[in-house]
Amino acid sequence: MAVAGLSPLFIGSSRAVLAAVLAAFALALTRQRLPQGGQWVRLAVVGGGIVVGFPLLTSYALTTAPASHGAVVIALLPAATATAAVLRGRERPRLAFWIATAVGALAAIIFAFAQSGGPGQLHWADLLLLGAVAAAAVGYAEGGLLARELGAWQTVSWALVLASPLMAFLTTLSMAQQPPSGTPAQWAALAYLGVVSAFLGFFAWYRGLAIGPMAQVSQIQLVQPVLSICWAALLLGEALTWYTMAGGLAVILCAGAAVRVRLSPANPPKATHNS
Repeated sequence: MAVAGLSPLFIGSSRAVLAAVLAAFALALTRQRLPQGGQWVRLAVVGGGIVVGFPLLTSYALTTAPASHGAVVIALLPAATATAAVLRGRERPRLAFWIATAVGALAAIIFAFAQSGGPGQLHWADLLLLGAVAAAAVGYAEGGLLARELGAWQTVSWALVLASPLMAFLTTLSMAQQPPSGTPAQWAALAYLGVVSAFLGFFAWYRGLAIGPMAQVSQIQLVQPVLSICWAALLLGEALTWYTMAGGLAVILCAGAAVRVRLSPANPPKATHNS
């Protein structure tokens, strides 16, 4: 809704500035202690993924790609998050996990190619969406680990505050290039992105990832593309074609298979016998 009238750079950056203001108030009012040492570097990784990368890449992609198409490509996010969590946590998944993840990635890429007219016609929006998936997956995995140390809402709040100088600069730049002008509905959509999508929504999400295991918790994201496609039809009037639904179902099934594979323990317990 927002990109129909506001520039993608303004949306991607200003939503983060709004969320950062709320985060700064929350941290100050509750007198949270400052992160220590390497935690700042890890917060920069989280911020780069969920504050900078994902919002900006998806905002630009959705200026040309239908929201329903974007939802199907983003359906790869659960498997990508599970993969990032496995790699970051140094776990040893079974071969079935990697097979299911690879099939899910292939299904998403084939869908993107097919709707773009073939491998030679892959639209730049698809590349932006795949980049957004990678950025969010890394940000989710690192944030889930960091939430176990700093707390769930504290992690996203510090990440927002850390990224706020860059996002404020980008907001100012976007306003200089193109003064924002939108309808009340578009401004309301931007407010929702800042307050809920970029701030409050992460409270519960990072809490769930912190409880873990992250590879299994990430399967909750499987409802995201389904809901996104439905909301695109209700709010934007996009057609629910059989092709979009079939493509979304294929990617969701593959991603679901990947994140449901039980991870083998790094050090399986040895069998013992009672004497």
